[in-house]
Amino acid sequence: MHDFHHVKGELWCEDVPIREIASAAGTPLYIYSHRTLLNHFRTFDQSFAQVPHIICFAAKANSNTAILRLFAKEGGGMDIVSGGELYRALQAGADPGRIVYSGVGKRTDEIEFALTSGILMFNVESPQELRAIDECAGRMGKKAGVALRVNPDVDPQTHPHISTGLKENKFGINIETSFSEYLRARELVNLDIKGVSCHIGSQVTKMTPFIDALERLKDLIGRLRAEGINIRYLDLGGGLGITYNRETPPPPSDYANAIMEASRELNCTLIFEPGRVIVGNAGILVTKVLYTKTNEGKNFVVVDAGMNDLIRPSLYNSFHGIQSVSANVKGEIVADIVGPICESGDYLAKERKIPAFERGDLVAVMSAGAYGFAMSSNYNSRPRVAEVLVKGAGYYTIRKREEYADIIRGEEIPDFLKS
Repeated sequence: MHDFHHVKGELWCEDVPIREIASAAGTPLYIYSHRTLLNHFRTFDQSFAQVPHIICFAAKANSNTAILRLFAKEGGGMDIVSGGELYRALQAGADPGRIVYSGVGKRTDEIEFALTSGILMFNVESPQELRAIDECAGRMGKKAGVALRVNPDVDPQTHPHISTGLKENKFGINIETSFSEYLRARELVNLDIKGVSCHIGSQVTKMTPFIDALERLKDLIGRLRAEGINIRYLDLGGGLGITYNRETPPPPSDYANAIMEASRELNCTLIFEPGRVIVGNAGILVTKVLYTKTNEGKNFVVVDAGMNDLIRPSLYNSFHGIQSVSANVKGEIVADIVGPICESGDYLAKERKIPAFERGDLVAVMSAGAYGFAMSSNYNSRPRVAEVLVKGAGYYTIRKREEYADIIRGEEIPDFLKS
């Protein structure tokens, strides 16, 4: 569910017309619904109310500090994958004791930053990383909380680029060798082995992969406890999908009931890392039609948002619903919606039946709250767009639109080129 709806044919976010926001903030821009974000987080959190748990929002899905602040105020933790995301989380007021640090390529300075900040634990991706964390903690006189990210070799049945739990994926430590790695980790004196971690992929729309992974982890936890390794946390990652088109993912309540039933006797604090399921349908990208054209009978709608603003369609061939912001657009056509980037892969929709947009019309690209702005870039030297948060009848700029000066900030011309 989300709070983007039509009033007399016009698209609104909560109690504000989208056209009003676009007129004030310009296009392209991202618009998020505060009510939807809050409802989605609370629904997920409350679904696990019966068991000890921490909801660590996946900051990579949408890392705007205002969004992170909203979840931190609800008691949420953060799942981070870089020093930059840790900095964002701390700036947003997140409790470091509820932060888990994932990712395959943690640098030494990032590990030190996390140790200084007092995060809950690292989700460790390799034996070399484990030793690097132990060495950092030793130099700093600290104990580093760790969990090994176990790769359960479970097919999440999602897009190959966002599958992370198979043997051929770069993530984690193979489940067959993880037991012996835990035994080696026990010998590293600067580590506090706190848990077991797993993340099988993103945009998963079936329960079976989650339960299959959990069953494999339960066996590992039993073996570790038999060796005297006190596992207190089980991090099951994120990955629960949303509806972009015709997908029918399980609702958080069904997901929670299945997980709680399968983990009933584990006596662990459960950690979850939801991202897309919280923010995906809470945001849209609004763009303006610059031109329409027809080549050899094929229709194109050229808009002012490109693959640098929303790369998911180009990168994953992902579907995003297309809606008209105005009630005045009549009729339908089959067309590609393309952007201004000098790449043939620059599109937001291909061969899609869409409203018969004309020059100047506003287009809403739906379900863009996750991995939208977070994956945007300055490609073609395009300033990154504004982000706006709507709350009731008010709206707030939570990221200013970049100016041309912003895109060269940090660059320098050496003296020998100045003459």
